[in-house]
Amino acid sequence: QVQLVESGGGLVQPGGSLRLSCAASGITFSRYILGWYRQAPGKQRALVATITPSGTTNYADSVKDRFTISRDNAKNSWHLQMNSLKPEDTAVYYCKLYGSILEHWGQGTQVTVSS
Repeated sequence: QVQLVESGGGLVQPGGSLRLSCAASGITFSRYILGWYRQAPGKQRALVATITPSGTTNYADSVKDRFTISRDNAKNSWHLQMNSLKPEDTAVYYCKLYGSILEHWGQGTQVTVSS
């Protein structure tokens, strides 16, 4: 049974940083694309960043140069380092693991950027 467990959300002031982590179990981790998505109140879930098995990354324009996605194949985990956070980054953040025939989501973690 595949399970994704997220951690690292919370409340932070504008300009601050947070690091989200997602740990996967029950799956051969290294062959899949890993991603982070977010859903703000009243909006659809949207891509934040992805990283391929070879390490190629992709970012939403709104987070480029502020967020960094990374993967640790040895620990079956991946991370989202978020710097220079803005109030508009407030959302529930979800990790995702997917390939051509499957996808799995984490339970979501709340990130709130507010003074």
